[in-house]
Amino acid sequence: MTRAFDALTAEERSLLRAEPLPQHVEPMKAVLSHTPFSDPDWVFERKLDGIRCLAIARPGDATLLSRNQLSLDARFPEVARAMEAVTDDLVADGEVVAFAGSQTSFSRLQQRGSTHVPVFFYVFDLVHLAGYDTTALPLLARKRLLRKVLAYRDPLRLSAYRRGSGEALLKEACRREWEGLVAKRTESIYVHGRSNDWLKLKCLGAQELVIGGYTAPHGSRTDLGALLLGYYESGKLRYAGRVGTGFTQATLTELAGLLRPLDRARSPFADDVRVTGATWVEPKLVAEIRFTEWTRDGRLRHPVFVGLRDDKAAVEVVRE
Repeated sequence: MTRAFDALTAEERSLLRAEPLPQHVEPMKAVLSHTPFSDPDWVFERKLDGIRCLAIARPGDATLLSRNQLSLDARFPEVARAMEAVTDDLVADGEVVAFAGSQTSFSRLQQRGSTHVPVFFYVFDLVHLAGYDTTALPLLARKRLLRKVLAYRDPLRLSAYRRGSGEALLKEACRREWEGLVAKRTESIYVHGRSNDWLKLKCLGAQELVIGGYTAPHGSRTDLGALLLGYYESGKLRYAGRVGTGFTQATLTELAGLLRPLDRARSPFADDVRVTGATWVEPKLVAEIRFTEWTRDGRLRHPVFVGLRDDKAAVEVVRE
C-alpha cells in the first residue's frame, strides 16, 4: 500500500476497496443551484470554464478521457506527458483550461490547433490510487491524498478550495468575473453521475444547448445567420431560441461544414418553431451559449455563441 495512504485515518483506510486500474470512469457531476449558502460542512471551489478530464495514469503511461469517454491525449499531449510522471497508478479528475488574462476561457481553449495556447490541468478529485478504489472516502480525505500523489508543476495544478461563507465567496467570485463556484459537501463520496452533494453556483448565465437548425446569412455575413437551439425535456427537444452573435468568420465556416451533412426535412423541435427560411438539422451538435437570463416563455435573452462542445452527447443536454 502506497505511503500516501498514511494521510488517512484507520477508519478512512477501511473504506478503500482493492480494484485494478479502471479503463474508463463516469465522472461525478454537479447540480445547478440558484441559492448561495454558507455551511461549515461544505467547501467552495472556483468553477472553471474548460473541458472536464479524467486522467488514468500509471508510471510511464497516461490516458486522458473527456466526460463522454472521448480521448483527449492528442489534444492535450503536454498534460498526458505530465501525468506519465506519476509514481503510483491513479485516476485523477479535473478540468483542462486555457486563460484569457486572468479568466479561464473555453473560447481560448478552442483556438488550440490554429495557434499555440498554453493549457493547464486543474485537478480536484481522486478516484483511484495504487490498486484501490477511493470513491468511498469522504471528499476531504480524497483531497488530502491528492496533495501527496502528484507533482504540481505546470501544466498540473491543484484546484484550491475554501470553507466558510458561500455567499461572500460567490460575491467575490462574481466581482472577479469568474464563472462562479462549485460547492461540495465535505463528507460526500464520489458517485458516478449527477449528485446534489456537488452544486454549481453561477455568476454568468451559461448553458449547453443542442443545435436543431440554422437560418440563412444576411448582409455581409456568409455561411449561416443564426443557430436555432434547444434542450431535452422528457425525451423531447424543446426550443430555446436562436443565437446570432459570438461567431468569427472561421467559426461560421466550420459550423456550416459540420451542419450541412446533418440537413433534414422537418424540424427536430417538439415546439412549433416559426422561423422563416430555416434549415433543419439532425440534433447532434452541442454548443455552449452565454446569456443574461431565461425569459418567461423559455427563451434565451441576449445569447452569445461560445463554442462547440464535443465532450457531451446531445441527448444529455437539459435545461439547467
